[in-house]
Amino acid sequence: MSELALEHEFVEGSPTVPALLLLHGTGGSPTDILSLGKELCPASPMLAPAGQVSERGAARWFRRHAEGVFDTEDVIFRAGQLAEFIVEARKRYGLNERRLVAVGFSNGANIAAAVVLLHPEVLTEAVLFAAMLPVPEAPRHDLSATRVFMANGRQDPMAPSAPAQELVTVLRERGADVTEHWHSGGHQITVDGLAAAKEWLSVNGHNGPHPANG
Repeated sequence: MSELALEHEFVEGSPTVPALLLLHGTGGSPTDILSLGKELCPASPMLAPAGQVSERGAARWFRRHAEGVFDTEDVIFRAGQLAEFIVEARKRYGLNERRLVAVGFSNGANIAAAVVLLHPEVLTEAVLFAAMLPVPEAPRHDLSATRVFMANGRQDPMAPSAPAQELVTVLRERGADVTEHWHSGGHQITVDGLAAAKEWLSVNGHNGPHPANG
């Protein structure tokens, strides 16, 4: 069996709850983000890959030119790379028929949003903490089968309200079901945001076949 393209950790879990694709923020790691998955749904199978871009030694999912200024070409390339990893990991770990929900914070949330926008045949559900629009002029794919939960801070200097709201708008224009949770803080995951995400996970989606498999 060939090696998967991205280094990752995988944790077995219950077949009755969604599998989680956990995507770390800048400077994070698969081990770090597993703790978030355990807070959200401790019984879930968890797949946590590692970002392959290094920014002064800090792991990231894609390059940026400056704070909040993303390298769009690299975002598109890395989103395609992650989409391919998801397809192969589903096969490797027997997740093809499972509901799979991406969960990301900051840079991890942004790459998850990019995959949702660019590769809806691969990823249709995401929990995004501190996300913003990752690509300008995203293609107009039909996202009517897509569900997204977004939790953002109104005082977040790294994911300001305007580009965060842009992501909401772009998703909804393409038919996605978006649940917004806004808090008064900054670049963080709040207790209330975590609780709202857990509730969203419990009531949204289904455990049927993945769209890419018919």
